[in-house]
Amino acid sequence: MAKDLREKRKKLILELFKDDLYTAMKRKELAIFMQVSDEDRAEFDSLIDEMLNEGLIVQTKRGKLVLPGNGPERKAEESALRALKNSRYPVFTGKYIGARPEFGFVEVEGMAEDFFVPKDLSMSAFNGDTVMIEVIKPKTKGGRAEARVVKIVERSNDIIVGTYEQSGKGYGFVRCDSRRLNDDIFIPVEHSKGAVTGHKVVVELTSYGDERHKPEGKVTTIIGHINDPGVDILSIVLAMGIKTEFPEKVLNQAERLSKPVSEADMAGREDLRGVQMVTIDSEDAKDLDDAVSLEMVGDKYRLGVHIADVSNYVQENSALDHEALERGTSVYLADRVIPMLPHTLSNGICSLNAGEDRLCLSCIMDIDASGEVTDYRIVEGVINVDRRMSYTAVKKIIEEGDEATMKEYEELVPMFLKMHELAKILRAKRKKRGAIDFDFAESKLVMDENGHCIDIKPYDRNEATKLIEEFMLAANETVAKNFYWLEIPFLYRVHDNPDNDKMDKLRTFIRNFGYNIKCGSGEVHPKEIQKLLTTLEGTPEEDLIARLTLRSMNKACYSAEQRSHFGLACDYYCHFTSPIRRYPDLQIHRIIKDWIRGRLSEEKLEHYADLLPGVAAKTSSLERRADECERETVKLKKADYMYEHMGEAFDGVISGVTNWGIYVELPNTVEGLVHVSSLYGDYYRFDENNYELVGEGTGRTFKLGERISVVVHDVDRTTGAIDFILFEDLY
Repeated sequence: MAKDLREKRKKLILELFKDDLYTAMKRKELAIFMQVSDEDRAEFDSLIDEMLNEGLIVQTKRGKLVLPGNGPERKAEESALRALKNSRYPVFTGKYIGARPEFGFVEVEGMAEDFFVPKDLSMSAFNGDTVMIEVIKPKTKGGRAEARVVKIVERSNDIIVGTYEQSGKGYGFVRCDSRRLNDDIFIPVEHSKGAVTGHKVVVELTSYGDERHKPEGKVTTIIGHINDPGVDILSIVLAMGIKTEFPEKVLNQAERLSKPVSEADMAGREDLRGVQMVTIDSEDAKDLDDAVSLEMVGDKYRLGVHIADVSNYVQENSALDHEALERGTSVYLADRVIPMLPHTLSNGICSLNAGEDRLCLSCIMDIDASGEVTDYRIVEGVINVDRRMSYTAVKKIIEEGDEATMKEYEELVPMFLKMHELAKILRAKRKKRGAIDFDFAESKLVMDENGHCIDIKPYDRNEATKLIEEFMLAANETVAKNFYWLEIPFLYRVHDNPDNDKMDKLRTFIRNFGYNIKCGSGEVHPKEIQKLLTTLEGTPEEDLIARLTLRSMNKACYSAEQRSHFGLACDYYCHFTSPIRRYPDLQIHRIIKDWIRGRLSEEKLEHYADLLPGVAAKTSSLERRADECERETVKLKKADYMYEHMGEAFDGVISGVTNWGIYVELPNTVEGLVHVSSLYGDYYRFDENNYELVGEGTGRTFKLGERISVVVHDVDRTTGAIDFILFEDLY
């Protein structure tokens, strides 16, 4: 759609929305009302997405499209503002975060500190709600400003997941799984769908309640009994709105596409089947989307990173494509994977299985002894992987020199040794320019057949895993740089510089330990962070300061505008290497193929320029949702494991200090809370400058990073919350 035509259609839609007779409609209803044909529906959706991204229109929680500031929410806000006009304290609008049942916080965009809100002043706000607050107590030293909610501007959602309890013949209650939701949900018996005590259920709220009435709802789905295997994780997944099943139309389309690679499929592609290459993954991986090859050309390394050509099967605007975009990413949980694409594709024709012809996009780089990419090609190819390798086997070859393993893969050993050599060169180059490597202890949960966590083991990040990381980073950076200089619309992975205020706080804290971070022109360079982490290696405070440093940094995200990647200390970066499990990779593969085939007409360039900002925003949001879901399931399974260790004592480190207590992390990465109410003393205050909890009545002080002994006091296997008490307070 030409740009001027798009602008005309935007204007037409806006005029419709401004009409007094306009009734808020969902997207499909609007398309029917405007008589959009099936052929034009994709362009119409793209236009609506663009208008949403530009803030010209907004979408309500029920999916209806309106002008920003219209409707009852805006009127309520204006009413509240009028009522508070004479207030001596300021009024803000922000997002309510229900930290615990007793209190919450409100985050206001653009403000470094959030506001503390006691439960009785929250107006029964739910976690995630947009609320209007009045500040009732200004910020004090060591504490937050306090506020009360004066209006619920917009509800975050109307679906919750919890455990049903029958309370009488005519009603029941649902206790929300999330500790961030304060109240039980009242369920009339006619809306219980036959649920009985102990059932995990999905509830649609029909009323949010108030100071005198509980929220009310109706059961829409019975997930299963609380003790049934897998129900706990499924409850988290459904509560976050993550789809677990594919529509029949999508499955049928995937099935039709899953045919062996034919001669017609290979036409016009570079034949790379004679190049020695392998996949290197964990033993239990099923979706193999990257293979690597290496050969010496003179004194240079020719590294090939070969990525499954998923875009050959998932065409833009197909049912598969729409479903993949709605999911955004595969979600990796403690006992399962929720894939972005149906298994027929992700584990089948798109998986680079050894000994089978597969279509790919390859980034083939010539790299010199200093790690510089001196030449490269990005091509459509066809490959046939020689062997499927595991990280364990490659580690035994390159790190341990295990004779039996080297004999088993003797034809590949020379390539692996050269790969190890190159990986170390690339790592040294990244370190030299200032790339940051947070090497925290990670854990792997061991589950039994019933979904119970029976052990927590450290994750083995070895030379084999680092080798693949380096090769993928090199390909991602090379591809991003290529398309930036071509000035073609593209999707980048960006990581903005840390916030100056957060860096100032970090500097203040680490000076207590004798460390410093230098800033030039008011901004910190990644090399300074790297120097700090290197200096910390082997010290008692290493883990503590490294975690605080990580918390002081921004999150990486997707962007249609090129910006540098702070953590990697590079100017150009994208996600090219995982199109089976990440939608941004799939999206840029389409652009790459259009470029290779000479199909980037002005119309196509406009199409991508219009499309990519919306894709970037959506996939960044879906990535955050997936990360939160993964964290919550790990937290739940760790609580499941610690339930068997109630009453036992452990040594740990204070990993967090807050107004409501101290968080303690054990060597097995389990974290729990010592609540301030369990500590002796009349009053404790949080000193945010020194990250410590100070007891006014006792003189006791709890500092971030302090080693401490605790006893497992209580475990909530529904919410994943673990409560500790101090060992010394027992005796």
